[in-house]
Amino acid sequence: MISRPPLLLLPALLPGLAAAQAADLGTTARPVRVGVTQGVHAETFEKVREVLAQDGFITRAVEFGDFIQPNAALAAGDLDANAYQHLPFLEAQRAQRGYDFVPVGKTVLTLMGVFSRKHRSIAALPQGGRIAIPNDPTNGGRALLLLAEAGAFKLRPGVDHRATIADIAENPKRLRIVELEAASIVRALEDVDAAAITGNFAVPAGLNPLKDALARETEQSVYTVLVVVRRADAEKPWARRLTEGYRNPAVRAFVESRFGGAVIPGG
Repeated sequence: MISRPPLLLLPALLPGLAAAQAADLGTTARPVRVGVTQGVHAETFEKVREVLAQDGFITRAVEFGDFIQPNAALAAGDLDANAYQHLPFLEAQRAQRGYDFVPVGKTVLTLMGVFSRKHRSIAALPQGGRIAIPNDPTNGGRALLLLAEAGAFKLRPGVDHRATIADIAENPKRLRIVELEAASIVRALEDVDAAAITGNFAVPAGLNPLKDALARETEQSVYTVLVVVRRADAEKPWARRLTEGYRNPAVRAFVESRFGGAVIPGG
């Protein structure tokens, strides 16, 4: 959900509105509004915001608690950009909802890991064990691929990030897959045998994919998060400056030190 409800402003009641509308994006009058999800992406963007502000480029974060609303808000014009989704998720959203969005830069890669409070390895998962995965199509498929690579079960040959539970071809332990909203999986970790959790939710909960995971993605993952804008804005100067912020050495150094290698700079 958006951190604060949008306000409907009537121009006739706001003498300064016309001047604000005339100002370029990236000013105090019209900051670039960027949608981020809570945790890693919000923290990273706060550093980007600080760096850009040093050169007089003003941005504002709008935090969300799920993966759907940031794109809905961008389509509605309540945001100028968002920075929380990887390319497979963006492609799925464009196909399902008709969004005319394009990526203009990269932010960070939040590694997905498989975590457990009860077992020390994938091989130790019990017969009929329950594994939680994200219920959105791309991260769900991402989790299934990771679990298959770790030996939990086998998927049909040739499947990619669009894999579903129906693509499980061999499951000797009859492991049961529980699909949950990604943001809620950390809270459910005590109730399942294992869970596939993306780094943006794992790290704030004190789980490091590099140290604590039974299995994790490699740095070659295709799931680096993107800066996304409406197609009409892709060539705007403010979009270029926003993406440059993520490539700033101070931002890269912040990500590397703050997240202990569990989040990888991708700008």
